[in-house]
Amino acid sequence: MAAVPPFVWYLVIAATALLSGGMLYALARPGGRWGHHLRSRFVLGVPWGTLVVVALVLLFYLLPQGGLDHWFRPLVIPYRAWSYFYPLGILSGGFAHSGPGHLIGNLIGTLTFGALAEYAWSHFPTGRGSQSFRSSPEDPRARIAAFVGATLVAGVFMGAFSLGPVIGFSGVVFAFAGFALVRYPLATIGLLLAGDLLDLAYQALQQPVLTASPRPTFSTPFWAEIAIQGHAIGFFFGVLLGAAVVARRAERASPPLVWFAALLFATDRGLWAVYTFGEGNTFVLYRAGGVALLFLVAALVASGAGATARDLVPSIDLSRREAALGLLASVLVALSLVAVPYNLLTIADTGTGLDEATGVEAGDYTVYYAEDVPDRFVTAFDVPGVRTSNVTVSGAIVVSERRNIWWEEASKRRLAFSGTRRIRVGGPTYRRIVVVNRTGWSALGGGTTYRIRLRVDDRPWKFAYRSLPATADATVAGRNVTVEPLPGQPGDPDAFAVNVSNGTERLGRVPIPANGSRVAVGGLEVSREGRALYVARNGTRVQVARKESYN
Repeated sequence: MAAVPPFVWYLVIAATALLSGGMLYALARPGGRWGHHLRSRFVLGVPWGTLVVVALVLLFYLLPQGGLDHWFRPLVIPYRAWSYFYPLGILSGGFAHSGPGHLIGNLIGTLTFGALAEYAWSHFPTGRGSQSFRSSPEDPRARIAAFVGATLVAGVFMGAFSLGPVIGFSGVVFAFAGFALVRYPLATIGLLLAGDLLDLAYQALQQPVLTASPRPTFSTPFWAEIAIQGHAIGFFFGVLLGAAVVARRAERASPPLVWFAALLFATDRGLWAVYTFGEGNTFVLYRAGGVALLFLVAALVASGAGATARDLVPSIDLSRREAALGLLASVLVALSLVAVPYNLLTIADTGTGLDEATGVEAGDYTVYYAEDVPDRFVTAFDVPGVRTSNVTVSGAIVVSERRNIWWEEASKRRLAFSGTRRIRVGGPTYRRIVVVNRTGWSALGGGTTYRIRLRVDDRPWKFAYRSLPATADATVAGRNVTVEPLPGQPGDPDAFAVNVSNGTERLGRVPIPANGSRVAVGGLEVSREGRALYVARNGTRVQVARKESYN
């Protein structure tokens, strides 16, 4: 069956969307009401501030991150918020993105929640008797600029107070949602679903027809990729601002609706995913505690949005609204302060822990390969009730003392899955690509042995690491066969040897033969057929190892 051209699917989606929208219009018969509502809050009915923000975030991805030339592989590492001693990362971390999927997801969130937050803010003054252009606070141009400015401040705030080397605009998207939810709870939940629809439509346009089959994949648990602390401070940042604006304007949504919307939003957006790092590249999810937190979040948001000006403690003239806003502010401050000790760390304080590792230099970066070294960030502080001192990492580690960067960019497990990883490093003035390559052999019944090589751009390879040898479980004529990675020889990815021993002494060692050839060693004949390695003696032939294949 001939494949349907993609443009046909584009036309089908467009036609059905127009047909469905036309039917909605005919049933609703708005008679200009929709446009009137938009023009009552937006200049010309357009959320100009949201569009400016979308343009700025997209431009940052295209230009400083190099997405214009490398759409699928932007420059990421220098634009993460590493520490307070690296201002570029603090300023850029809230606006940069790790890839096109990350970017598009946050732009969709900005177009939906950002537009609703801007609608709640309004280009025009909302107070009784106020007039546009009468003063600066009432000037629509100033109000649009204030919205954009507050968004930029929120982005820098996320970079400064999010835990770990964060990247992405999602914290600000959560702030948009929190601001909008306080005033328009049902509309916020509606846009939550609309965002899912837009994301699905984008994927459908990217791949109208997808053919898939079962295959091995490398992935971490989805909840371990959620920056819950950064999302939480973004959400409470928006809720606090929204509650303050609502209180000043005496506009208040129904507290039960706000509670319900906050609970649904927090659940859908993963604010329950409280996790820590475990030993051996594992993660520990505290699911029950996270579910309990959802109800606390809903209560905090509803109290901030619905509290009145009635006295709570008359003796000190403290109103319910002031207490609720103070509680929201306290939660925001507490969540933000968690990140401060980590952002004050420097490599000089903790050391790289890589003195014995081999690395390659790329500008002011050094990329190492090492195994079982302490994670510099996770082990820096003890967390009560959580074991962090034994958390180690294995893989390609990027270090820059100038930028205060220490980061496992490609784990040992990921390299075992993919074989090669290209790591982009650099900054605003230069870019380099460091290639990490793994080749290995799996001894049948006896584990895997491998070698790691590194190189910068097209420079010569550098040998970086070799694992312990691997011995096959089978014996032939009382002999054991071991595959051993050889040191040095960085230009040869197949620098492995076959050792033959009788359990007490080595009987011989030779390099693994080329494909289709054979060699005698230690009384055995060793042959290679494709990825398979065989040994034979007196008519007995046994496969002892297989070369790794990668996805």
